[in-house]
Amino acid sequence: MFLNGNYLLNKMVLLKKTNVTELLGSELKKYRLKKEVLKMLYASEIMSAADLSFSVGVSNPTMRNLIEELIKEGYVKSYGLGESNGGRKPALFGLIENTLFVIACEMGRFHSKVTIFNPRHDQVTRTLLVETEIDDPDLEDKLFDAAKVLLDESQIQYEHIIGVAVGMPGLVDAEKGINYTIKNSENNHIKERLENRFEKEVLIENDARSQAYGEYMFGDAKEVENALVVNWSWGLGLGMILNGKCFSGATGFAGEFSHIKLEEGGDLCICGKRGCLETIASATALVRMAKEGIQQDKVSQLTRKFTENIQEITPEDIIKAAKRGDEFAISLLSKIGFGMGKGLAILIQLLNPEVIVLSGDLAKANQYVLIPIQQTLNRYCLENISQQAEVKISTHSDGSGLLGVTAMFYNYLFNQESIRSNYKSVQVKT
Repeated sequence: MFLNGNYLLNKMVLLKKTNVTELLGSELKKYRLKKEVLKMLYASEIMSAADLSFSVGVSNPTMRNLIEELIKEGYVKSYGLGESNGGRKPALFGLIENTLFVIACEMGRFHSKVTIFNPRHDQVTRTLLVETEIDDPDLEDKLFDAAKVLLDESQIQYEHIIGVAVGMPGLVDAEKGINYTIKNSENNHIKERLENRFEKEVLIENDARSQAYGEYMFGDAKEVENALVVNWSWGLGLGMILNGKCFSGATGFAGEFSHIKLEEGGDLCICGKRGCLETIASATALVRMAKEGIQQDKVSQLTRKFTENIQEITPEDIIKAAKRGDEFAISLLSKIGFGMGKGLAILIQLLNPEVIVLSGDLAKANQYVLIPIQQTLNRYCLENISQQAEVKISTHSDGSGLLGVTAMFYNYLFNQESIRSNYKSVQVKT
C-alpha cells in the first residue's frame, strides 16, 4: 500500500503507509492518539472535546492540541456549540465531509458499479455502470476512468480521495489482495494493480461479505447478531454475520454457497464438479432452463419473444414474464426457489440464524421465489429451528454492497488491524 507524496494524507504520518515501529516516543504516542480521535469522530459523528478526552483517555489540554492539529491538517472542523449541562456550552467537533472520500466499486459478472462516499457514508455522486469482468486485463484502467468521470462531475479533488474499496465475486484473499478465482496469475493481484493505477490505498473484499456487512450496519439485518445474506445472481454468494461479526473463515474463503453439492450426477458446474447448488438455483440455471423450454416450444410469452434470439434472454425477462402471469416463467422461478430452499435448509440447521436476507437479481422475483423457499424449509428443516429464521428480500439490494465495502475500508483505515478482524470494532451511527 502507498500514497503518493503529493496527496493530502501525507501532511501527517497518521493515515499513510507507515512502519509504526519506526516512530519513537512522542511521535508514536501522537500517531496513536490522532488515529483514536479520528476513529471516535468517525463512529460518533460529532463529539465535544471533553467527551473525546474521556473516550481517548487524555487530558483536556492534550485533546485541544490534538484537535487543533487535525483542524490544520484538514480532517476535523468545529460544529459550533452544544447544549449546556449547567456550565459552558461545549464546543463540538467532527470530521470534514469534503475530504477522506472513498471510491467504491461493486463488481458483477458483466459490469461494475462505481460511486463515491464520504466518511458519513453519504453517496456524493451518481452510480456509474462500467462494462467489465473480474478477469478483465484492463480492469484498473476502466475503473479509474469511471472514477475520473465522477470526480469531474462532482468537482471533488483527487487529493481528497483517501482510497478505493472494491467488492468482487470469487475466492478473494483480502489480506494479500488476490482473487484466486482469476486463474491468470498476472491478473489476479487485484489490489496491487489498482494501487499502481490509482496511487491510493485499496481494499478488496468478497462481494457477498461486503453485502452482508452493509446489511448488518445499515440495512435489513441491522444489528442482528446472527444473520446470513445471500447474493442471489449468476452465482450464489454467502455473507455471514455470526455473533455480531462478519465471518470469513480460517483463510478468508468462507461462504462458497454455490458449490454445496445437492444432486448426484447433476449438471456440470463451472467449478468442474457436478450437482452444485449453482447448477439448480442460480440465474445461470434459470436462464438455462428457460432456453431449454423455449427450444421445446413451451407455451409462453418467452417462447414468442425469444425463439429467434434465444441468447438474449435474461433473468429480468423471466421475472417480468412471471409478474405478467406467465405459467412457464412462474414454474421456472418455483424450481429455482425450491433449489434455494434446500440450500438454505442446510445453512439454517448448521448456523441457526435469526434472519436470512436475499439480495441480488433473483431476489427481485419476490413472492415467486419466497413461497417455494418457505415450502421447502417447512419440508426439510426442523420446525423449532426454521420457525426462528426469518427469510426476507433485501430493500437495499442495489446499495448494500457498495455501502458495506466502503464501511469496511473506513473501519480498517481507522483501526489498522488485520483485515480478518471481522469488521466489528467501529460501530457507526446512522
